[in-house]
Amino acid sequence: MIVCGDDGLAHRLAAELRGVYAEQVTLVVPPSGRRVRQPVVGRARAASAALLDRVVNAAVNRTGASGEPAASGQVVEAPEITEAVLTEVGADRAAALALVFDDDETNIRAALTARRLNPRIRLVLRLYNRRLGQHIEELLDQTAAVAAGDGPGAGFDASTTVLSDADTAAPALAATALVGTSKVVQTEGLVLRAVERQPRPGEVADPGLCTLALLSATSNDPAGADGSEGSGEHGPHLLPDEAAVAAATGRGTVVLEQVSYSGPSLPAGRGGVPPFASLFSRRLRWSLAGLVGCVLALAVGLMIVTGEHPLYATYITLLDLFGINDPALHQSTARQVLQLLSGLVGLLLLPVLLAAVLEALGTFRSASALRKPPRGLGGHVVLLGLGKIGTRVLTRLRELNIPVVCVESDPDARGLATARRLRVPVVLGDVTQEGVLEAAKIHRAHALLALTSADTTNLEASLYARSVRPDLRVVLRLYDDDFATAVYRTLRAAHPFALTRSRSVSHLAAPAFAGAMMGRQILGAIPVERRVLLFAEVDVAGHPQLEGRTVGEAFRAGAWRVLALNTSPPRGRRGEAEPPGEERVPASGLVWDLPPTYVLGPGDRVVLAATRRGLAELLGRRRRERTGA
Repeated sequence: MIVCGDDGLAHRLAAELRGVYAEQVTLVVPPSGRRVRQPVVGRARAASAALLDRVVNAAVNRTGASGEPAASGQVVEAPEITEAVLTEVGADRAAALALVFDDDETNIRAALTARRLNPRIRLVLRLYNRRLGQHIEELLDQTAAVAAGDGPGAGFDASTTVLSDADTAAPALAATALVGTSKVVQTEGLVLRAVERQPRPGEVADPGLCTLALLSATSNDPAGADGSEGSGEHGPHLLPDEAAVAAATGRGTVVLEQVSYSGPSLPAGRGGVPPFASLFSRRLRWSLAGLVGCVLALAVGLMIVTGEHPLYATYITLLDLFGINDPALHQSTARQVLQLLSGLVGLLLLPVLLAAVLEALGTFRSASALRKPPRGLGGHVVLLGLGKIGTRVLTRLRELNIPVVCVESDPDARGLATARRLRVPVVLGDVTQEGVLEAAKIHRAHALLALTSADTTNLEASLYARSVRPDLRVVLRLYDDDFATAVYRTLRAAHPFALTRSRSVSHLAAPAFAGAMMGRQILGAIPVERRVLLFAEVDVAGHPQLEGRTVGEAFRAGAWRVLALNTSPPRGRRGEAEPPGEERVPASGLVWDLPPTYVLGPGDRVVLAATRRGLAELLGRRRRERTGA
């Protein structure tokens, strides 16, 4: 395995592949002087530090004389990922290559070069541009199929997966703002979350879709159980069987259920033509109503004075109002007075009509501009930062119909266009300046998501928000895991009744990238205390632990559990027909209520929950069978 990157995600991904999947990893990083920041990412730091020390003391590790890598893990420093560098690190013999630089162009250029060197290498790219990523994925897969002769199974090892750390981490961050937890996964348009439930005397717990884990026996802190720091002496029990759940008295459980939101929503929709009432202010509407009343009163007065028909009297009044009627010479005094009053009302009507036109134009213009937080807004989420992470989280929150107010200091931020399209209120200003958070209605907010790229800015904004409202739910995006843990502990100690979360994007994204390098699409990762459950989509064919077994027989406690059957067309294997089965299920979407007696056939694809080592065992066995080991 080869991992190329310039930030903490690369180091954590390398540690994940070595520590969980026991893979041989070569980490390619820029020279020390060109790194933006030395990553410190918890457990990944120990693995990377040892490798970096080896580089400092013994220069760059080279491949051995036999052509195989000389060590189970090595670090190579290279200013650019060129063909020579890829050849040096053994890309022509590698099983998979991950390109996780923070620049899309760098990753695409290196992927094209790697595919030319080794048509069968599995590529995992980190791209922010999703539309471009789809085209690149199809292009690289087509190139691999042509080079391999499009034979049976030729496209499996040479598959290309395009991921975004922003897309991978956004559901967890959005769910944290919604329900106070990052235990969320999305698949086939369905948003699922893992809910922690503490035992109550005499109450039968609802198992939801299934029971994912039993919490630590001594875990009484719901906040700690969310993965910010470990708790409990015996640790959680992942994927327990029914007997273990029945015997676990006094222990909390983590169950899977669907996410829903029933709180307040923003008054405006996602765009289109504003309603007629919103075109004019309340004062202008009252002015128009007063003028209409005056016109009706003058028409009634003219009808009484002249005895004309009501419609004719109204018509004459309007002519007088607009000044296009003949003067009422040699007529009664009452008629002349009414004509003068009509002319006066006409003079008052002109500025009111002009104001109405200007207000309507201003309303249509502001429909495509940034909106301000409406008065009386409450129960919303204040989102700080509209970078690539903040933009993805904003989209997720609005998909759940959650009201959001964004705060951004850069008027040219990439997420402002998304906020304008979704008609989300935005406050432009430095969040560290006084009055900015107040303009975002922080005192009536439901949660604060601090997702800027500066740790100090996120921390300062969170502390200030805590001073304004001590019980506010706060989620911080912090770069370093150790720093995030320290901040979490301090804020929890200072505000024991408030909900605080500190998150590292690389921590949330690394399991998905590692699973993609092993050849599987990881749908999501859910933390349970200090452990992680992965949700993956797996083809049953080639897995003796699944193929030919019933759903009940395929379940292995503590390792993996089949949750659903995916009946939609398989991704990445277009044009390949599934073999017919005797008993088939509906041909669209996910089937969650699989009976335990359903037999998994070779043409089935299943969504399963697994521990990292359980998923590694599934993938490892199939890989050894293919290679003949």
